[in-house]
Amino acid sequence: MIERDLRETVARLHGELTRYGLVAWTAGNVSARVPGRDLMIIKPSGVDYDDLAADNMVLCDLDGVPVEGELSPSSDTAAHAYVYRAMPEVGGVVHTHSTYATAWAARGESIPCWLTAQADEFGGEIPVGPFALIGGDDIGKGIVSTLTGHRSPAVLMRNHGVFTIGRSARSAVKAAVMCEDVARTAHLARALGQPVPMAQADIDALYDRYQNVYGQRPSPPATT
Repeated sequence: MIERDLRETVARLHGELTRYGLVAWTAGNVSARVPGRDLMIIKPSGVDYDDLAADNMVLCDLDGVPVEGELSPSSDTAAHAYVYRAMPEVGGVVHTHSTYATAWAARGESIPCWLTAQADEFGGEIPVGPFALIGGDDIGKGIVSTLTGHRSPAVLMRNHGVFTIGRSARSAVKAAVMCEDVARTAHLARALGQPVPMAQADIDALYDRYQNVYGQRPSPPATT
Protein backbone atom coordinates (compact mmCIF):
# COMPACT_ATOMS: atom_id res chain seq x y z
CA MET A 1 0.00 0.00 0.00
CA ILE A 2 2.87 2.40 0.78
CA GLU A 3 4.37 1.86 -2.66
CA ARG A 4 0.99 2.28 -4.38
CA ASP A 5 0.22 5.48 -2.49
CA LEU A 6 3.69 6.82 -3.31
CA ARG A 7 3.19 6.08 -7.01
CA GLU A 8 -0.02 8.09 -6.93
CA THR A 9 1.67 10.93 -5.06
CA VAL A 10 4.60 11.14 -7.49
CA ALA A 11 2.27 11.05 -10.51
CA ARG A 12 0.09 13.80 -9.01
CA LEU A 13 3.04 16.00 -8.09
CA HIS A 14 4.14 16.13 -11.72
CA GLY A 15 0.93 18.06 -12.30
CA GLU A 16 2.25 20.76 -9.95
CA LEU A 17 5.25 21.26 -12.27
CA THR A 18 2.93 22.05 -15.18
CA ARG A 19 0.52 24.03 -12.97
CA TYR A 20 3.29 26.42 -11.95
CA GLY A 21 4.87 26.58 -15.42
CA LEU A 22 8.15 24.96 -14.39
CA VAL A 23 8.49 22.56 -17.33
CA ALA A 24 8.06 22.38 -21.10
CA TRP A 25 7.04 19.35 -23.16
CA THR A 26 8.29 16.20 -21.32
CA ALA A 27 11.24 17.80 -19.51
CA GLY A 28 11.54 17.70 -15.72
CA ASN A 29 10.92 14.98 -13.18
CA VAL A 30 9.86 14.18 -9.63
CA SER A 31 11.03 11.18 -7.61
CA ALA A 32 10.40 9.82 -4.13
CA ARG A 33 12.27 7.42 -1.90
CA VAL A 34 10.28 4.34 -0.82
CA PRO A 35 10.44 4.44 3.00
CA GLY A 36 12.31 1.56 4.58
CA ARG A 37 13.49 0.12 1.27
CA ASP A 38 16.42 0.82 -1.06
CA LEU A 39 14.00 1.86 -3.80
CA MET A 40 12.74 5.02 -5.49
CA ILE A 41 9.83 5.91 -7.76
CA ILE A 42 10.37 8.26 -10.69
CA LYS A 43 8.71 9.50 -13.86
CA PRO A 44 9.19 7.48 -17.07
CA SER A 45 11.36 9.01 -19.78
CA GLY A 46 9.73 11.02 -22.57
CA VAL A 47 6.11 10.42 -21.57
CA ASP A 48 3.67 13.34 -21.92
CA TYR A 49 2.58 14.90 -18.66
CA ASP A 50 -1.07 14.33 -19.56
CA ASP A 51 -0.36 10.60 -19.74
CA LEU A 52 1.38 10.25 -16.39
CA ALA A 53 -0.39 8.01 -13.90
CA ALA A 54 0.44 5.85 -10.90
CA ASP A 55 0.66 2.77 -13.08
CA ASN A 56 3.40 4.14 -15.33
CA MET A 57 5.70 5.50 -12.64
CA VAL A 58 8.94 3.51 -12.64
CA LEU A 59 10.23 1.65 -9.57
CA CYS A 60 14.04 1.62 -9.42
CA ASP A 61 16.70 0.56 -6.97
CA LEU A 62 19.09 3.16 -5.58
CA ASP A 63 21.56 2.45 -8.36
CA GLY A 64 18.90 3.71 -10.77
CA VAL A 65 18.13 0.26 -12.19
CA PRO A 66 14.43 -0.49 -12.87
CA VAL A 67 13.16 -3.41 -10.83
CA GLU A 68 9.77 -3.83 -12.49
CA GLY A 69 7.74 -2.59 -15.44
CA GLU A 70 8.55 -2.09 -19.11
CA LEU A 71 9.06 1.69 -19.30
CA SER A 72 12.49 3.30 -19.11
CA PRO A 73 12.96 5.72 -16.22
CA SER A 74 13.82 9.40 -16.58
CA SER A 75 17.21 10.23 -18.08
CA ASP A 76 18.01 11.94 -14.75
CA THR A 77 17.45 8.75 -12.73
CA ALA A 78 21.16 8.25 -11.99
CA ALA A 79 21.36 11.74 -10.49
CA HIS A 80 18.32 11.15 -8.27
CA ALA A 81 19.65 7.75 -7.18
CA TYR A 82 23.04 9.20 -6.25
CA VAL A 83 21.35 11.83 -4.07
CA TYR A 84 19.34 9.16 -2.22
CA ARG A 85 22.45 7.04 -1.64
CA ALA A 86 24.51 9.98 -0.37
CA MET A 87 21.83 11.85 1.60
CA PRO A 88 19.67 9.43 3.61
CA GLU A 89 17.59 12.30 5.02
CA VAL A 90 16.28 13.14 1.54
CA GLY A 91 12.88 11.69 0.64
CA GLY A 92 12.20 13.53 -2.63
CA VAL A 93 14.12 15.03 -5.55
CA VAL A 94 12.81 17.34 -8.30
CA HIS A 95 14.39 18.62 -11.51
CA THR A 96 13.10 21.44 -13.73
CA HIS A 97 14.31 23.81 -16.41
CA SER A 98 12.14 26.63 -15.10
CA THR A 99 12.85 29.78 -17.09
CA TYR A 100 14.22 32.36 -14.68
CA ALA A 101 16.09 29.99 -12.38
CA THR A 102 17.67 28.28 -15.39
CA ALA A 103 18.70 31.68 -16.74
CA TRP A 104 20.71 32.19 -13.54
CA ALA A 105 22.16 28.70 -14.03
CA ALA A 106 23.15 29.60 -17.60
CA ARG A 107 25.11 32.56 -16.20
CA GLY A 108 26.72 30.31 -13.61
CA GLU A 109 25.49 32.72 -10.96
CA SER A 110 23.99 32.04 -7.55
CA ILE A 111 20.87 33.99 -6.57
CA PRO A 112 21.71 36.43 -3.75
CA CYS A 113 19.27 36.64 -0.86
CA TRP A 114 17.49 39.93 -1.49
CA LEU A 115 14.00 38.78 -0.42
CA THR A 116 12.37 37.73 2.82
CA ALA A 117 10.66 34.85 0.98
CA GLN A 118 14.05 33.56 -0.08
CA ALA A 119 15.40 33.85 3.46
CA ASP A 120 12.36 31.88 4.68
CA GLU A 121 12.66 28.94 2.32
CA PHE A 122 16.34 28.86 1.40
CA GLY A 123 18.08 30.50 4.34
CA GLY A 124 20.35 32.56 2.11
CA GLU A 125 21.60 32.42 -1.46
CA ILE A 126 20.54 29.71 -3.89
CA PRO A 127 23.90 28.24 -4.92
CA VAL A 128 25.29 27.20 -8.29
CA GLY A 129 26.56 23.68 -8.82
CA PRO A 130 29.12 22.49 -11.38
CA PHE A 131 28.49 21.65 -15.01
CA ALA A 132 27.92 17.93 -15.51
CA LEU A 133 26.74 15.76 -18.38
CA ILE A 134 23.44 13.90 -18.15
CA GLY A 135 23.31 10.15 -17.73
CA GLY A 136 25.78 9.21 -14.98
CA ASP A 137 26.55 10.06 -11.38
CA ASP A 138 28.21 13.41 -12.12
CA ILE A 139 25.06 15.51 -11.73
CA GLY A 140 24.21 13.74 -8.50
CA LYS A 141 27.74 14.30 -7.20
CA GLY A 142 27.43 18.00 -8.03
CA ILE A 143 24.09 18.28 -6.23
CA VAL A 144 25.40 16.56 -3.13
CA SER A 145 28.70 18.44 -2.96
CA THR A 146 26.91 21.79 -3.36
CA LEU A 147 24.03 21.23 -0.94
CA THR A 148 25.84 19.32 1.81
CA GLY A 149 26.05 21.71 4.76
CA HIS A 150 24.00 24.34 2.92
CA ARG A 151 20.59 25.56 4.06
CA SER A 152 19.23 25.75 0.53
CA PRO A 153 17.19 22.80 -0.73
CA ALA A 154 17.80 24.04 -4.30
CA VAL A 155 20.87 24.10 -6.52
CA LEU A 156 21.26 25.70 -9.94
CA MET A 157 23.31 23.22 -11.95
CA ARG A 158 25.39 25.32 -14.34
CA ASN A 159 24.12 25.43 -17.94
CA HIS A 160 21.41 22.92 -17.05
CA GLY A 161 18.67 23.76 -14.58
CA VAL A 162 17.25 23.39 -11.08
CA PHE A 163 17.48 20.40 -8.76
CA THR A 164 15.72 20.49 -5.40
CA ILE A 165 15.63 18.11 -2.46
CA GLY A 166 13.26 17.64 0.46
CA ARG A 167 12.23 15.30 3.20
CA SER A 168 9.33 14.39 0.93
CA ALA A 169 8.63 14.69 -2.78
CA ARG A 170 6.06 17.38 -1.99
CA SER A 171 8.59 19.52 -0.11
CA ALA A 172 11.03 19.17 -3.01
CA VAL A 173 8.30 20.35 -5.41
CA LYS A 174 7.57 23.30 -3.13
CA ALA A 175 11.27 24.25 -3.19
CA ALA A 176 11.24 24.13 -7.01
CA VAL A 177 8.19 26.40 -7.14
CA MET A 178 9.72 28.87 -4.69
CA CYS A 179 13.09 28.79 -6.46
CA GLU A 180 11.53 29.93 -9.72
CA ASP A 181 9.49 32.59 -7.92
CA VAL A 182 12.50 34.22 -6.25
CA ALA A 183 14.65 33.81 -9.37
CA ARG A 184 12.09 35.80 -11.37
CA THR A 185 11.76 38.54 -8.77
CA ALA A 186 15.53 38.80 -8.29
CA HIS A 187 16.02 39.11 -12.05
CA LEU A 188 13.42 41.86 -12.32
CA ALA A 189 14.80 43.68 -9.29
CA ARG A 190 18.29 43.72 -10.74
CA ALA A 191 16.97 44.90 -14.10
CA LEU A 192 15.59 47.96 -12.30
CA GLY A 193 18.83 48.70 -10.43
CA GLN A 194 20.96 47.33 -7.63
CA PRO A 195 18.87 45.40 -5.10
CA VAL A 196 19.35 46.25 -1.44
CA PRO A 197 21.21 43.49 0.45
CA MET A 198 19.82 41.95 3.63
CA ALA A 199 21.78 41.64 6.86
CA GLN A 200 22.82 38.07 7.68
CA ALA A 201 21.25 38.36 11.14
CA ASP A 202 17.91 39.21 9.53
CA ILE A 203 18.22 36.30 7.09
CA ASP A 204 18.94 33.97 10.02
CA ALA A 205 15.97 35.25 12.01
CA LEU A 206 13.59 34.90 9.07
CA TYR A 207 14.80 31.39 8.30
CA ASP A 208 14.41 30.28 11.92
CA ARG A 209 10.89 31.72 12.16
CA TYR A 210 9.72 30.13 8.91
CA GLN A 211 11.23 26.73 9.62
CA ASN A 212 10.16 26.51 13.26
CA VAL A 213 7.13 28.77 13.82
CA TYR A 214 5.30 29.41 10.52
CA GLY A 215 2.23 27.35 9.70
CA GLN A 216 0.11 25.02 11.80
CA ARG A 217 1.56 23.01 14.67
CA PRO A 218 0.03 20.00 16.43
CA SER A 219 -2.15 20.94 19.35
CA PRO A 220 -0.76 20.06 22.79
CA PRO A 221 -2.38 17.05 24.46
CA ALA A 222 -5.44 17.79 26.52
CA THR A 223 -5.00 17.89 30.26
CA THR A 224 -7.52 16.64 32.77
